[in-house]
Amino acid sequence: MSQTLIEKIATTHNAAQDNSLIHAGDFLNIRPKHIMTHDNTSAVMGKFKSIFAGGSGGSGGEVSGASTAVTAVAPRIFNPQQPVFAIDHDIQNLSPENLGKYARIEKFANEQGIDFYPAGTGISHQVIVEYGYATPGSMVVGSDSHSNLYGAVSALGTPVVRTDAAAIWATGQTWWQVPQVAKVELTGQLSAGVVGKDVIIALCGVFNNDEVLNMAVEFTGDGVAGLSMDQRMSIANMTTEWGALAGVFPFDEILRDYFYGRADYLQQRWDLGVRDPSDVASERDTPRITRDDVDAWYANRLEADADAHYAVELTLDLTSVIPHVSGPDHVKVMHSLPDIEKQQIKVNKAYLLSCVNARLEDIAEAANIVDGKKVADGVEFYVAAASANVEQQARELGHWQKLLDAGAIELPPGCGTCIGLGKGTLEPGEVAISATNRNFKGRMGSRDAKAYLGSPAVVAASALAGHICSPTKFDDVEPKHSIKVNERPQREAGAVEIAEGFPSSVKGRALWLPVDNLNTDGIYSGKLTYRDDVSEADMAAASMANYDPTFNNIAKEGDIIVAGRNFGTGSSREQAATCLKLRGIPCVIAASFSETYKRNAFNNAFLVLECPELVAHFEGQFKNPDVATIVGPNLEIDFAKSMIECDGKEYSFAPLSEVAQELIAAGGAEALVKRRLQALA
Repeated sequence: MSQTLIEKIATTHNAAQDNSLIHAGDFLNIRPKHIMTHDNTSAVMGKFKSIFAGGSGGSGGEVSGASTAVTAVAPRIFNPQQPVFAIDHDIQNLSPENLGKYARIEKFANEQGIDFYPAGTGISHQVIVEYGYATPGSMVVGSDSHSNLYGAVSALGTPVVRTDAAAIWATGQTWWQVPQVAKVELTGQLSAGVVGKDVIIALCGVFNNDEVLNMAVEFTGDGVAGLSMDQRMSIANMTTEWGALAGVFPFDEILRDYFYGRADYLQQRWDLGVRDPSDVASERDTPRITRDDVDAWYANRLEADADAHYAVELTLDLTSVIPHVSGPDHVKVMHSLPDIEKQQIKVNKAYLLSCVNARLEDIAEAANIVDGKKVADGVEFYVAAASANVEQQARELGHWQKLLDAGAIELPPGCGTCIGLGKGTLEPGEVAISATNRNFKGRMGSRDAKAYLGSPAVVAASALAGHICSPTKFDDVEPKHSIKVNERPQREAGAVEIAEGFPSSVKGRALWLPVDNLNTDGIYSGKLTYRDDVSEADMAAASMANYDPTFNNIAKEGDIIVAGRNFGTGSSREQAATCLKLRGIPCVIAASFSETYKRNAFNNAFLVLECPELVAHFEGQFKNPDVATIVGPNLEIDFAKSMIECDGKEYSFAPLSEVAQELIAAGGAEALVKRRLQALA
């Protein structure tokens, strides 16, 4: 069966190495090339050390008969060349507590022989690309949602949660379910003054009905060749906000030339005696990337098969894209620049920073716009480069000084204000125009402030004018786009072998929750999330309380929840999965799940199944409900047949592979890792 580019990269990183072809929906153990963590490295360190401490391990519980106890051993990283630590989030915080945390991370890195990039090096994702960790055809994961950025260099970059990061540290691998894949064909060329940020805002705006939610996106089309690498990084980065798990560009001549440039740069540093952390740790004899490496990658590049299946095919005509601004408070609320300029929306702050828009092209664009001018009275214009290397280049070329002469306020290369940390956060009542990737209420400061997103050019022009505008005038044109949804190909039916400790079937009464996008706050209250004194009984009782206060009176042990699309969206709190497990719910069936929720569920040995056809049946049976929780018919889930029986009919779901079954049977990810370590001892 033919494969997409995403499926091919996943196949090459299959830890089983059994030559089987991997396709969307398959569970597998992956062995990524690298795992990136940043300030959250300290949290992963805690999980990692607990794995080696012995005992039953984790909050996932345990299936009867699945022993997970191991003899306590000194925690060692399985493959020290896999992890990369890059400090970037709270680098303006010079408190003893925060500096102490950074020191502990660096000490751990030195003890384990791990590449460590200290505060001030740059934003972690930029570091991963700049220093050659993400390479074409590789799979690089990160404990951060914007790991999608690595797709700009034709790598499969995707986020994982902290439990996964600890598992990779301990064993070199973790589990992954290959998502459905969307193809996005970009045609034509961008007009002058239109950049990559405008492209991804347009995609988020015109395809704003979850067309690519929890999918991986492959960019194709003749328009790709006209996009610079900085523009590709902006687009790949914000596929996260679009709802995708990855956004991957092809390995073309533009990318090859980019890597030639990186190889030359690293060679120059090498010749001058400059050694990067990766060079020191590995004692290598050449820079991390050489021209010979690039030639070898290009000669053996992966490409999608011509007849590969895509769940959805989207097209966007780049010639019809003009600058747009999204917001406030939502990424997918889009305004054309001519429309928003008419509104004369006053701004108090402007931001040119973050991992989506703080590279050299972005800084140069803004510098040319403000050259010889001054920031408007009452406006604070903050700039921070994506990395120290980018800032140095901008200084050498004179761009940085132009920004400072105009009145810009410089910040160190890192995340900072983008996530509401450090100098320049939004105060109540303020309005901002920002070249960052998210503008959710309260993210960049006060919940009573408003943030709009735009390109670096729009940010710079708005800082000068004091209201949202552009340095270039455009006609108000609707982006030309199209969409084609394809039916899923039928996989060959066959009996699924049931792993030891995994049930062959589950029976229970259905509880129908007639809602899409049921978020983790509804499943488990945020008021309880960060309390350490909540008992398991209280966690169980709090299940669904925010969604339906009557749920606890209706639900019985053994009930099976059935819900709509994107179940478990929102925060990454693990309790939204574990509380249902403690409540006696054996599994949740939904049309689709938030990928983070799915990862947390399996990592805690809580079963979730996607079955859109069963959900459609319930939607037809219970039309226009006026209650939040409906007692439905009895269900029987047959895992050997991958079928759900309901009302005398059968509904299929993707077969649960040995990898998925093993997670549940072992009692969760931490318990499974302990078992693997025991086998290696």
